Formats: sequence, structure tokens, C-alpha cells
Amino acid sequence: MTLHLIAGARPNFMKIAPVLRAAAAHKDLLNCQIIHTGQHYDRSMSDVFFEELGIPTPDHHLGSGSGSHAEQTARIMVAYEKLCLQQRPDVVVVVGDVNSTLACSIVAKKLHIKVAHIEAGLRSRDREMPEEINRLVTDAISDLFFVTEPSGVEHLRREGHPESAIHHVGHVMVDNLIYQKHRLEADGLAQGDSLAFKATHPHYGVVTLHRPSNVDDAETFRSVAGALRSVSERLPLAFPVHPRTRQNLDKFGIDLGPRVTLLEPMAYMDFLNLWKDARMVLTDSGGLQEETTALGIPCLTLRNNTERPITIEQGTNVLVGTTPARVEAAAREVLDGRAKQGRRPELWDGHAAERIVRILLDSTNAAC
Repeated sequence: MTLHLIAGARPNFMKIAPVLRAAAAHKDLLNCQIIHTGQHYDRSMSDVFFEELGIPTPDHHLGSGSGSHAEQTARIMVAYEKLCLQQRPDVVVVVGDVNSTLACSIVAKKLHIKVAHIEAGLRSRDREMPEEINRLVTDAISDLFFVTEPSGVEHLRREGHPESAIHHVGHVMVDNLIYQKHRLEADGLAQGDSLAFKATHPHYGVVTLHRPSNVDDAETFRSVAGALRSVSERLPLAFPVHPRTRQNLDKFGIDLGPRVTLLEPMAYMDFLNLWKDARMVLTDSGGLQEETTALGIPCLTLRNNTERPITIEQGTNVLVGTTPARVEAAAREVLDGRAKQGRRPELWDGHAAERIVRILLDSTNAAC
């Protein structure tokens, strides 16, 4: 069976890495090919990055590049259709909610190729988020749904998908986190900016911000910046800055103060080495909400909604919005020793990819 594993942005590769490792135990039955759409291409997406993740370099690079959502999606579809017509994979496996996920799902479905969606069923109920549109459309046409948490199962049921196609398997991002954390600690792989910052800051927090709703609007960004300045008075903050965020910091003339250290974007292992020992993480990232819950790190999510409610219901995540008073109050809870106590959700045990591979094999055998 030939599987196309679709990846367009760095987090996608982190999610397919465990699937590749699990599939390696079935080499006689599975031919897995990595399709890099080129949605987010940067120079750090090099051999070192793939070595960090323990996966080979991609089998195919579609070279879509950047552009508007429509331009990028269209370029991916045109390039991927040509590849599918040449190869005719048995299953196209898409992950998450980026434009590559949407584009390759549509191409595969129109060519009557089975689509399997990893991280299916997540919903923020905010259709102004492009990711929410990508999730809804991808799930509407997928054949197999691999779900990270019970809310995803309920969403898919309500949307009319057959019970037999919905599989609560756990989370491949957590698989990768557990694997990489073990490698980091066992092999001493930490290097770069994280080591230098930690050497001079025994106690610290970590910030990530990249969502347009937070960093493209000057008023909102200034509000968030005020909250970060206030929190940093009690706890120094490390802030690896996304290029879009860096551009807007300069554009809006925002000063975060002397106790917020601006860092360059980090490789996966360097960033893991930074945030895994933080007192708290302040973020608008979906993935970090889950990863902090997996490691028990207090997380303050600078958004008004989340498509990952289990991180709030069971984990360490608190949804605080962008109002300074709410952010500062939540930070005080953590710093005063009253942080929310969470637990790792069911099936977030490092074996989600193994379950996915078994289901893919079983579904193909059943079809035959």
C-alpha cells in the first residue's frame, strides 16, 4: 500500500514523523512517501531539521511557495494533481489544518483516492480563522478520521460521519514530543539560544505570538505587549519571534521592555529545551496548548477561543484572551503557586501513530 504523507509547514513534519516511525515496522506492507508542498519554505528546513525529527528528506517537493490563501491553495492543487496522476497512491494522509491539508484532500477526493485526516474533528467555531475553514472542508470529504480528543469525536458525529470511520487514537504531536524529549535528555542534544538564555535565567517564562488577530492589529498587539511587560516585571520572558511578529513590532513601534528577551526563531529541539523548563508559557499557538498539557507546564492562551478544549478541561491551559488585566491575573495565579493542576488526557501516551498505522492497514485489508 502506498501512502502519501502530506506536509506543508514545520508542525506538519513533526506530526508525520511518528507515523513514519510506526510504519517502518510494516515495510513489507507499506510504502510511505513524504510530500512536501513547500507551503512554508525556509532555509532552516534542511537536512539538519529532518535529522532532528528522525525522518528522511521528502520524496517529492511541490514548491508551492507563499501567496494569498487562494494562490497558494491553487498552486498546491495543480502540482499535487500531476503527482497523483503519475503515482495513484492508495491513501492520502493529511494532518492538521493548513492550506496544504485542504488542497491535497480536494485533489485526492476528486481522483477517487481515499483521504485520512490526522487531527480531525477539532473546531474553534470561529469561521474568521482560515484554519477553521480548512478543518471543516477537509473533514467534509475525508474517509478516515483520526481524532485527538473526545470533542472531535462528538463534532464528527454531529456532522453526520459514520461511526466506523471515526477513530479516537490520541495525538501524534504528543508522540513526537515524548520521543524528542527522551532524545534531548538522553543524548544531550540541546544547543543554541536556549542554553545561553537558561544559563542566565534560572526562572523564566516563554512567549510565542503569530496569529494575525493578535499581531496584525496595532491596538490588539499593543494590548498584549502591555500585558507581557507587566508579567515580565515578576518573571523574565524569552520570546522567539516569528518573522511576521517581528515585522509588526517594528511597524507599530512596540517596546516590550528590558525583561522580555527577543530571540530568533528556533529549531525544534532548541525550542523544546527552552519551554520544557519554563514556569509558564504564554502563547496563541494551538500546538503549544497541547504540548504544555502533555508535560504539565502552565499555559496561558492569548486567544478568545480554542479548538482544543481538552487542554482546558483536563490540562494545564487557561484561556485568557488579550486583555491585560486577565492575562496579568492568570500569570499571578501561576507565580503565586496557585497554578491550575492538569493531567495528560487519555491516549496521549506516545502510541497514537501505532494505532493509526494499524487502522490504515486494517481498512485497506477490509476494502480488498
